[in-house]
Parts: sequence; structure tokens; C-alpha cells
Amino acid sequence: MGILSSFTNLNRYEILARIVIVLLVLPLHEFAHGWVARKCGDDTAEAAGRLTLNPLAHVDPFGAVLLLLTGFGWAKPVPINPARMNHPRKGIIWTSLAGPLSNLLAALVGVILMQIVFPFYHANPNAVLTGIYLLLYWFANINISLAVFNLIPVPPLDGSKVLMMLLPYEKGMWMERHQQQLSLVLWILILVRVLNVPLGYLSYWIMKFFTWATQWIGTLVQMVM
Repeated sequence: MGILSSFTNLNRYEILARIVIVLLVLPLHEFAHGWVARKCGDDTAEAAGRLTLNPLAHVDPFGAVLLLLTGFGWAKPVPINPARMNHPRKGIIWTSLAGPLSNLLAALVGVILMQIVFPFYHANPNAVLTGIYLLLYWFANINISLAVFNLIPVPPLDGSKVLMMLLPYEKGMWMERHQQQLSLVLWILILVRVLNVPLGYLSYWIMKFFTWATQWIGTLVQMVM
């Protein structure tokens, strides 16, 4: 009941942003993994028909529903075969980072569009412009949160694969052997909401940085209006 009641308390723009992310950004996240793997020499995702932005090829029903209800979720992971990569260690690092980076890129696009819309909204704050602005805000905000979440260095998240490749071989193998136990620890931390504050803090500062770095766009739009 807690999750459902929280969902019903969301504003309609945040709900719409979550739907857009399920249909567009989760597929982009997995496509990015597969595309970078292909660039590294591994065509496994392409051969499996997963090198596409079609949401039907990527959406995991449970992960999609969870994202709609909580703001965090996932798609079906694209198949990756490090043995087919030209340089497996580097390949795994870049392939793993590709997903979170795609979320940050989507967030940046959302912030840029916010900066373009804001002068028009400020000059004429009607319902349509308000809705567009709030939709873009939540779209950017949720994408940043997903990127930060996926970079946590605990299995099965992308950050764990990066960490395993950066650690000495023995410690990386220890993480791989204990993935199930580490995943259980992650779920416990999520359920007791220990991660909410640090993840929220980091997401806030990334959003603030994106807004600061793109504010010249809004100024430029105001000058030509």
C-alpha cells in the first residue's frame, strides 16, 4: 500500500515522464550497452535483435511497472559476450558505462529543452507551457536519478561491472562469485531507504550543474524573442 499510495500522490507530469522513460529511455539505455559492445567487437546484442530502440525488444514488464510506481526500474539486459571484444577489460568498462551515460545525455537534452521553453513560460505562463516545462523537469530529474542509481558499484548494477574490471583480479573475482549476496544487500539498502539521501544529494547537484551549464541557452532565447 505504501508504494501505491505514493504513486497516487504523484502529479500527472511526473507520471507522464515515467511513461516516456519506460518507452524511450530504457530502450536507449540498453541500446547504448549493445552499441558500445558492438564497437568493441562484440555483436552478440545485434545478433539477438537487441540493437534497436524498439521498446518491445527491451521492456521488462516487472522493471517497467516498478519504474512507474517508484521512479526506479530496468529493462531486459542486452546479451554481452566479453570474449568477443577486442579488449575485454576496457570493453566491459565502456559497455557498462554506456547505459548510465545515455541517461545523463537524455537528462541534458531535457534540461536544454527546459531552458528553451522557460522564456516563453515566463512571458506567458499558460497551462500548456507549464505542463511542458514540468514534464521536461521530471524527465531530466528521473534520468539523472537512474544514471546515479545504475553507477552504484554493487551487482547487478552497471557500476559493479566497472568496479570489477578496475579491481585487482582476485578481488574482482570475489565480487563475481558473491553477486547474489551483494545483490541481496543492495535490495535491503533500497527497501530501508538508506540510499535515498546520498543518491538524492548527488542527483540534485548534477541537475544543478546541468541547469547552470545551459542557462546561456535561455538567455539567448530571451534575446531573440
